[in-house]
Amino acid sequence: MSSTHFGFQTVDEREKARHVRGVFDSVASRYDVMNDLMSLGLHRAWKAYTVMVADVREGQQVLDIAGGTGDLAMAFAKKAGPSGRVVHTDINETMLRTGRDRLVDAGQVLPTLVCDAEHLPFASESFDLVSVAFGLRNMTHKDAALREMHRVLRPGGKLLVLEFSRVAKPLEKVYDWYSFQVLPRLGRLVAGDADSYRYLAESIRMHPDQDTLKSMMREGGFGHVDYHNLSGGVVALHVGIKC
Repeated sequence: MSSTHFGFQTVDEREKARHVRGVFDSVASRYDVMNDLMSLGLHRAWKAYTVMVADVREGQQVLDIAGGTGDLAMAFAKKAGPSGRVVHTDINETMLRTGRDRLVDAGQVLPTLVCDAEHLPFASESFDLVSVAFGLRNMTHKDAALREMHRVLRPGGKLLVLEFSRVAKPLEKVYDWYSFQVLPRLGRLVAGDADSYRYLAESIRMHPDQDTLKSMMREGGFGHVDYHNLSGGVVALHVGIKC
């Protein structure tokens, strides 16, 4: 029996997806409010920077993985226009429903699909851009997911991975205090769930750092990989190009 991490816990790897699903089922209804509170609104700037780097053009085909409440999908759809296509996916149906409803309320009706990033149900070389924001760290087999993202990209296509990463050393102590003391309390007060936000803090610590993820993307087939540290490394945007 193979095991993996769920935050700081060790679990059967076959059970991790169920545990992660439980976390996001619990927080879905308050996810956007909590994002604003726990990032002090910075998540909006991180996503805006991601959209700028993506440089989606009219008519392009875009796959948004772990798209959740639809922030990036909505922004990409505006850039791709009526001749393009943005596919909004997530492994968690509750998050996906929340995102779909939000997109429809904003006048965006996009293809929406529950799917596992480790087994994408799309033909090879289908997309010009693949994005995954704050979702890779929750995947059991990140290497398999990265290979799948590479597979569905067209040659010259771009993968964007926006994810919490390794913070700069001078910020480590205050960041740890905020993550493990403040964040669970915020989760309990606003979302009625301290444990899920404690898991989110733990999952960040277990995620590969910037250079390790860069190497994983290279091993996954990407010919050129670079990353941009944002907010002192609290978040990093990795960009991979399929040659």
